[in-house]
Amino acid sequence: MSVYMDNNATTYMKKEVLDAMLPYYTDIFGNASSKFYKTGRDAEQALYKLRESVAKNIGAAHANEIYFTGSGCEADNWALKGIAFANKGKGNHIITSKIEHHAILHTCEYLEKHGFEVTYLDVDEYGVVKPETVENAITENTILISIMTANNEIGTIEPIREISEIAKKHKIIFHTDAVQAIGHMPINVQELGVDMLSLSAHKFHGPKGVGMLYIRNGVKIDNLIHGGGQERGKRAATENLAGIAGLAKALEIATDNLDENIAKLTKLRDRLIKGIQESIPYCRLNGALGDKRLCNNANFSFKYVEGESILMMLDMKGVAASSGSACASGSLDPSHVLLAIGLPHEIAHGSLRLSVGDDTTEEDVDYVLEVLPPIIKRLRDMSPLYEDVLKGDNK
Repeated sequence: MSVYMDNNATTYMKKEVLDAMLPYYTDIFGNASSKFYKTGRDAEQALYKLRESVAKNIGAAHANEIYFTGSGCEADNWALKGIAFANKGKGNHIITSKIEHHAILHTCEYLEKHGFEVTYLDVDEYGVVKPETVENAITENTILISIMTANNEIGTIEPIREISEIAKKHKIIFHTDAVQAIGHMPINVQELGVDMLSLSAHKFHGPKGVGMLYIRNGVKIDNLIHGGGQERGKRAATENLAGIAGLAKALEIATDNLDENIAKLTKLRDRLIKGIQESIPYCRLNGALGDKRLCNNANFSFKYVEGESILMMLDMKGVAASSGSACASGSLDPSHVLLAIGLPHEIAHGSLRLSVGDDTTEEDVDYVLEVLPPIIKRLRDMSPLYEDVLKGDNK
């Protein structure tokens, strides 16, 4: 049996999405910047309609607030670097959190090397960024706040609307990384009150290699790539029309089926969480509870075992899962997110992220619940620490 439980890392591309992309490889193949002949104008008009579709499905006021990128990481990099360098005359202070994706954290580290100061906010035991901690961190030099909409590892949904009100009150640009949120919760940039928002198509059944940055009209931001006049002169490079068509179609599907999808995934998520908690001792659910958690995410830490060993044994049983962010899967260090919520290294090392998706069934969940407990037991049986627990010497 083969069960895919790593939908927070990536999703398969839906057939409807592929069908929407194919014409842009064959029929509407022109360069959208070639406006002096019909083939180019057809591409330009198609691009505008796709931009309108994306704007509509994230609640943007204008199509020209949508900028297409090569990934969510690129969008995050642009948001931070673009705002920082465009507004360095006003200040040099940036606020973010300790549980952001590395696309944010590593960009902040880069900016620190170029004279910017960054405050990395603590979170509570559930991974929540408290709005009051954001406000308390603001200084007269603060030019940007960037807090993710929902955490990619533990699924915690952040109070973005409340934080955006604080940013607006202090006249500070507010960016949110919503890469993990699309398709799993309602996203409307005007209702959230954000100035910028990043997303990536492959997280919601679109193609890899295409993302988007929403930039509210009036926000001053430096160009990302210098060259031609694409994306209103801010990101040079011939537009990936097929990829953009895939993003637009995937976003349309995710938006149209959102309520139904949330209900289905929440039921599967809760079945998975309940089953693990009832069948495996010494485990800890990481992240927020109930509707404060992404509908498809379950993240556990299992004492006295290593996460990598769990993953390898699950793979032998046909189950694909992860121990955290796919972008950090090559690292032997424990998850920075789990450390930030207060877990000690030895427990953070024993983490497992299971994320259900559109094609996940109850049978898939039950299969995981069948194979996971024996795996944890086998690994613990080889652990000297667990042997001490059984003897009553350690807890």
